[in-house]
Amino acid sequence: MHFADYAKYDGLGLAQLVKKKKVKPLELVDAAIARIEAENPRLNAVIWTMFDRARTTAKKKLPEGPFQGVPFLVKDIAGGMKGVPTRAGSRMVPTTPADHDATLTERYLKAGLIPLGKTNVPEFGLVGTTESKLYGPARNPWNTKFSTGGSSGGSGAAVAAGMVPVAHANDGGGSIRIPAACNGLVGLKPTRARNPLGPDLGDMMSGLVADHVVSRTVRDTAAMLDATAGPALGDPYWAPPQPRSYLAESKKAPRPLKIGMATKRMDGRPVHDDCVTAVKKAAKICRALGHKVTEASPPVGMVELTGPFMALWTSAVTMQVDMLSEMTGEPPTVQNLEGLTLGLYEAGKKVTAAQYQGAIAIIQAVSRAIAAWHETYDLWLTPTLASPPLALGDFSVDVRDVEKGFGPMLDYVPFTPIQNATGQPAINIPLHWNDDNLPIGVQFVARFGDEATLLQLAGQLEREAPWAAHYDTLWA
Repeated sequence: MHFADYAKYDGLGLAQLVKKKKVKPLELVDAAIARIEAENPRLNAVIWTMFDRARTTAKKKLPEGPFQGVPFLVKDIAGGMKGVPTRAGSRMVPTTPADHDATLTERYLKAGLIPLGKTNVPEFGLVGTTESKLYGPARNPWNTKFSTGGSSGGSGAAVAAGMVPVAHANDGGGSIRIPAACNGLVGLKPTRARNPLGPDLGDMMSGLVADHVVSRTVRDTAAMLDATAGPALGDPYWAPPQPRSYLAESKKAPRPLKIGMATKRMDGRPVHDDCVTAVKKAAKICRALGHKVTEASPPVGMVELTGPFMALWTSAVTMQVDMLSEMTGEPPTVQNLEGLTLGLYEAGKKVTAAQYQGAIAIIQAVSRAIAAWHETYDLWLTPTLASPPLALGDFSVDVRDVEKGFGPMLDYVPFTPIQNATGQPAINIPLHWNDDNLPIGVQFVARFGDEATLLQLAGQLEREAPWAAHYDTLWA
């Protein structure tokens, strides 16, 4: 199967070809492998491959799921696969293969997906650009001088480059939405606990982290949530009830919505003009579709959340590094950890149990205030990022001082971490490209548990202002 034919279809489209016996899964796998081998040397999106295993799987009887026979890539953070190492982009993590599948991986396999390998990440997924010491930088397909975002940057680059139609991603501060914005993709962070993190974890970073995918189409994002959503045995908490089908919801036009719009940061500072243009463009389309859009933002945001967020973030790094140190017998040093990771580790050691509990209490109070705001507004529209994608090398992982090293990253992502704190669902939509042909994403945020409204609006926007032609231009 030639790439031109392979690239015509999203994941559901490829699965339909398989089900109608117009193509064999092995042909899809071979097409994906050929694309990876052609594009990965310049993009560095895929850092570990399992091509022989994928070909063997493609020859067997596959589950008759919605993505039967579709090639897939898994992020090198979480998404454990039996027999496959997960190093989380860190030199400190050994190359030990997993002895079991993650619950989410089991659901991917049941959906009929065929994993081909693992995608590039920053160390422990800590920053919004993918430039680790272990793997080297992932490069943006739209312009290889620029970042793919992070931490799901390898997945974002792989999907935008046409290697696979959809790839695993996860999000602790924007790590699905940031690479979706940088690569011109759909990126939904689901409601907290919508997808399971078992069997090894109940939650990550006290509920900050959520798993899902990046894709090129709304329907793939919706159908993947149908395939994976729902609690697993022993989960510490569950998300609110979900609709019978997110895919069906994505095909519906939403009722007229009341949307609050942000064209500047919540502390009043400006964002890049390209980001303002993208938000105003999205607002114009929404108004033409019958939605009411006004300048409005929740009464609280990152100003109140930064301290508590960082208490959870740094202490989680400390916990992870200490566990690795105990497992490997290696102390954390600049030889096995990046400077910024060491700085975060040291900061986390200073967080007391009382401060940790206090951080959770503040986050919960802020979450209630934002939930009250959503009693008036169905959705919040923001820039996904404060600027276009960073140039590679703009951000340094060597700076050990957390305020100096991590501060610029928080400045780059003033909106996305809020929803990790509150647990709300949020989605990046690729509606705008700037004069340099770089994608500029916009984010829509919904009430806790309401992915359905996000997917309804996203589907409506995709039909009204389709973005598929941009990929044709990129691939040409």
